Amino acid sequence: MDLLNTLVDKGLRRELPTREEALAVLATSDDELLDVVAAAGKVRRQWFGRRVKLNYLVNLKSGLCPEDCSYCSQRLGSKAEILKYTWLKPDQASEAAAAGVAGGAKRVCLVASGRGPTDRDVDRVSKTIEAIKEQNEDVEVCACLGLLSSGQADRLRAAGADAYNHNLNTSESTYGEITTTHTYADRVDTVQQAQAAGLSACSGLIAGMGESDADLVDVVFSLRDLDPDSVPVNFLIPFEGTPLAKEWNLTPQRALRILAMVRFVCPDVEVRLAGGREVHLRSLQPLALHLANSIFLGDYLTSEGQAGKADLDMIADAGFEVEGADKVTLPEHRRAEAGAGCGSHEAGASAGCGSHEGGGGCGPCGSGEAEPVAAAGSDAAAEPVAAAGNDAARTDLVAVRRRGAGTDLAPNA
Repeated sequence: MDLLNTLVDKGLRRELPTREEALAVLATSDDELLDVVAAAGKVRRQWFGRRVKLNYLVNLKSGLCPEDCSYCSQRLGSKAEILKYTWLKPDQASEAAAAGVAGGAKRVCLVASGRGPTDRDVDRVSKTIEAIKEQNEDVEVCACLGLLSSGQADRLRAAGADAYNHNLNTSESTYGEITTTHTYADRVDTVQQAQAAGLSACSGLIAGMGESDADLVDVVFSLRDLDPDSVPVNFLIPFEGTPLAKEWNLTPQRALRILAMVRFVCPDVEVRLAGGREVHLRSLQPLALHLANSIFLGDYLTSEGQAGKADLDMIADAGFEVEGADKVTLPEHRRAEAGAGCGSHEAGASAGCGSHEGGGGCGPCGSGEAEPVAAAGSDAAAEPVAAAGNDAARTDLVAVRRRGAGTDLAPNA
């Protein structure tokens, strides 16, 4: 298949596909799926071998968020029956993090609901970071606290944070349909603040919200331009009690095509298989390891994931290995380029989501022309993907988290 040969060659050279090529990946048939996975898998192995990085979420403060993000079970007006609690104390959060580290996680992600942290909240999280680092000196800590105000990223960095997560979630053109209480530009600004402070930027997307192929390509190309070090790919978990509860738009095959497209657009970036993988990939999760080089271990913020032991067995059975604390995740060339015009990053940071050899530099990377398949903005690309229908809805796989942080029960790690 000429398209896949072209994309593999570009990925191995760190050259970037055109939008038309990215759209063509999403338009491939189920008969071509294994070819697509095999092709993207070559790119993944070129830059990350067969290593899988494990990450672990700690929900520091759950529910009661004033923002109206339609996809979120913690949103303003959510009727989802999730856990609701205020800030965990530093020792509680450190204990929760230790469970993930014991399970093999090398990065702990500290998340708190809300529009953004107050200065007091930053102090609180800083103490939590210090407590975690005191117990596990080598663990990476990523904070995810919402929109940042001036100087807050610097304070988190000084406290020992290694990274900051803030997802773009969907395309700029459709963002207002998902959230009205803040803007797409607000999210971009927060990621850039994190980068400027020397934090490794983590920013990704949510697929399955009724978006078109063009929307998916737009957000991934925007992420490429924004240049995060890691790109989490979430698949919508349609919680009952949220506006998107009926959005069951994904099949396992489509989820794999989305992951392959992200890998081709960001060939040498940490692509993380994130929320919703169990719900939408189901038995095809092992195939996704050929595309993503990073996953979350155990449970998510408000929903349960599969057992941590099952995650480890899946990785081993698929012929992959857990990335050890002695390994640096990102390829050497991205570390060497850190600070070369994209802000000052940590030692494991990057200087570009893809090619700096193809005339792209830091920011939008240059790309050649290709035969258009369904160009962004065309009628074909603008049509939303047909819903999978109620027959495909797996509401039995959406389980509210009732263990771990904020409870008296042992976490899943």
